[in-house]
Amino acid sequence: MELHESAEDYLEAILMIREEKGAVRSVEVAELLGVSKPSVSVAMKRLRENGYLEEEDGSGLVLTKEGMAVASRVYERHRVLSRYLMMLGVDPETARSDACKMEHDLSEQSYQAIKARVMGQKA
Repeated sequence: MELHESAEDYLEAILMIREEKGAVRSVEVAELLGVSKPSVSVAMKRLRENGYLEEEDGSGLVLTKEGMAVASRVYERHRVLSRYLMMLGVDPETARSDACKMEHDLSEQSYQAIKARVMGQKA
């Protein structure tokens, strides 16, 4: 199943919060993404129904293997693209914002070339 950009953003946000805080609550996802709590509830329901997410007592929102794969891919793209833009002289806040826009639409070939450059390899 192909995920919409917004679903990828939700999965990425859950991963980011988990790395920072451990347990993830819906309200934290809403705050990070700047969306309403009801919007998060609807999205979490869809992600659970499609096998990307589970809710566990004490742990909050937990990514499944499939959810983690998507979230990790998107988050890696975000970090690499942010770093690349900063290497070009873009201020960090703008770089992170622009990376959010680019991470979903950039071709795999272009992403791999940028990643190679960021990691100090030849493209």
